[in-house]
Amino acid sequence: MKTLLATLILCLWTLPGHAQTGRVQENASMHSRILNGNVGYAVYLPPGFGGAVRRYPVIVLLHGAADGQPADWFRFVALDRMLDRMIEAGEIPPVIAVAPDGRRPDGDPRNTYFLNDADGAYLWEEMFLQEFLPHIDRFYPTIATAESRTLLGISMGGFAATVHHMRHPDLFGAAAVLSGAFRTDDDTVQMAQPAFDLRFGGAFGAGLEGPERLNEVYRAADPARLAETVVAKDVHLSMDVGAEDPFFNGNAALHLALRNKAIPHRFVVRDGGHDWSYWDSGLPEALRFLSAHMRRRD
Repeated sequence: MKTLLATLILCLWTLPGHAQTGRVQENASMHSRILNGNVGYAVYLPPGFGGAVRRYPVIVLLHGAADGQPADWFRFVALDRMLDRMIEAGEIPPVIAVAPDGRRPDGDPRNTYFLNDADGAYLWEEMFLQEFLPHIDRFYPTIATAESRTLLGISMGGFAATVHHMRHPDLFGAAAVLSGAFRTDDDTVQMAQPAFDLRFGGAFGAGLEGPERLNEVYRAADPARLAETVVAKDVHLSMDVGAEDPFFNGNAALHLALRNKAIPHRFVVRDGGHDWSYWDSGLPEALRFLSAHMRRRD
């Protein structure tokens, strides 16, 4: 009788209207030797996870600046439910999505931009590449190859997703960017000092003024300059920006730099600004783009 009841429940669960759902853990963490502390992350595990033995592609989610945090993806746009629907519809394969925390500890408000500090004081990027990615591959059944590991970022996270993909095509097979926080050289030079120090005082150097901000560290992390050095076939990049976005000029400049180097990429401009409503509307196509550049099984 128990076996019959269990079978009946399973059949009902798989009928239309009873689709299985993935699950989210918002408060996961790992200890980092490099940062001398814990690094939090949120993780989405797809429907059916833990059942049949299989390995999954991975999407690394990079959040925005200011008060951005890993849980934003699931609280503001219900990305977990979006992934559930798209997986069920066969638009994307079952994936693991993991969102590392790009904030500094102890209430330090300065943005990391998911990079190392110029003075080596806080090495977020080193932690990410040397500890975080291996941690995810060790504790979750991932397909640990570049062809099955992609990046999805908004704003600050979109900037970082582009930089990491272009610097490390051997680790990340594609990147999708919504409202990437790209600035032209003029934008960077003309930033008010408090704004520059908050956003880039760590990554590029504190207290820099005017043209001295365009230093070697800045140039090494400038996607438009990285376009000069990448191999075109290694870049699989989607950029989606609103026509009223404050970073429109920077996005357009990067598009032109990529086009001038004959680097294929997707560049979309839609009505809208720099907010969660815009990102929510762009996420399905961004996920389809990543799926198209994703090896689905090991």
